[in-house]
Amino acid sequence: MEYKDYYKILEIDKKATPAEVKKAYRSLAKKNHPDKNLGDKKAEERFKLVNEANEVLGDAEKRKQYDELGENWQQNNQQNSNQQYQRSYSNQDFNGNNQGDFSDFFEQFFSQQRGGNQQQNQSRKGGDYQTEMEISLQEAYLGTSRIIQLENEKLRVTTKPGAYTDQQLRIKSKGARGSSESNRGDLFVRIKVANNLKYIRKGNDLYETINVNLYDAILGNDSIIETLSGKLKIKIEAGTQNGKSIRLKGKGMPVYEKPGTFGDFYISIQIKMPEKLTDKQKELFEELKSIS
Repeated sequence: MEYKDYYKILEIDKKATPAEVKKAYRSLAKKNHPDKNLGDKKAEERFKLVNEANEVLGDAEKRKQYDELGENWQQNNQQNSNQQYQRSYSNQDFNGNNQGDFSDFFEQFFSQQRGGNQQQNQSRKGGDYQTEMEISLQEAYLGTSRIIQLENEKLRVTTKPGAYTDQQLRIKSKGARGSSESNRGDLFVRIKVANNLKYIRKGNDLYETINVNLYDAILGNDSIIETLSGKLKIKIEAGTQNGKSIRLKGKGMPVYEKPGTFGDFYISIQIKMPEKLTDKQKELFEELKSIS
C-alpha cells in the first residue's frame, strides 16, 4: 500500500497552521476541480488527492495520528479511528457532481474501529461539509439562491441582501451522516462575491469613476448615472475639478440583516480632455487664455 505525503500534496510545510492548510486546500481544489478541467484525468486525480489530504490534515485529531504513524502506518493498525464516510458535494455553478474517492490508506486508517464502545458508536456525529458559492454584485445587492447537489439530495441555498465575500452560511444537519440520521454534521457554504467591472465595493459603500467632458466641468451640467437600485440624475457643478468626489447617501449596498439600511455611493469625477480641437476652438481657447 503506497504511502501518501499529504503535506506534499497540499504543497505546505509540516508546521503549517490550520489556516494555512485550509487556504492551500481551497486554492488547489479550485484549481483542479473537474468541471474546470473537463476531460483532464490528471486534474481529476489531483482533485481527489487534495480532498483526501484535507480530510486528514484539516482535522486536528486525524492529523496528529497521521504524523505519529508516518511512513510506517502499514505496520501499525492500533490507532484506527471510529469514523468512515465519503464526502460528496458540488455547486450548481460547476454543473456537475463530484464524488469523494479516498485512497486505501485513508479508508484503512480511518475505517470504523471494530468492537469498541457501542454507546460511543451510537452517538457518533458525522463530519461537516464545506463548499463555495459565487454570486454577482447585483445578486449580493438583491439576494439570490443556488441549488447545491449533495449526494442524492438537492438543497436550495439562499442569500439575503447585503451578502459579502467570506460570509459563511451554516445549514444544519446536511453534512456527513453519523451513527444515525439525527447525528449528521453541518454544511458550510462560503460566499464569494465576484468582482464588478463598474463598481468597487468597500464594506457597504460603492465607488464609481465617471468621465465628464471639459465643457460640462467648466460650465456645469446634469449627468445620468446608473446605480444598483436604478438610474439617478446628478448635478455637475460649474468649475468641477478633476478627482472631485460626490456622495450619494444611502445608495450603496444594503447592510446585511438590517432592512432599510444602506451604505453610500461615491462618484469620482474624471475630466476628459478633448483630443483634437478645431481651428475655431483653438481660437476661442487662446482668447480665454488672453483674458485670464
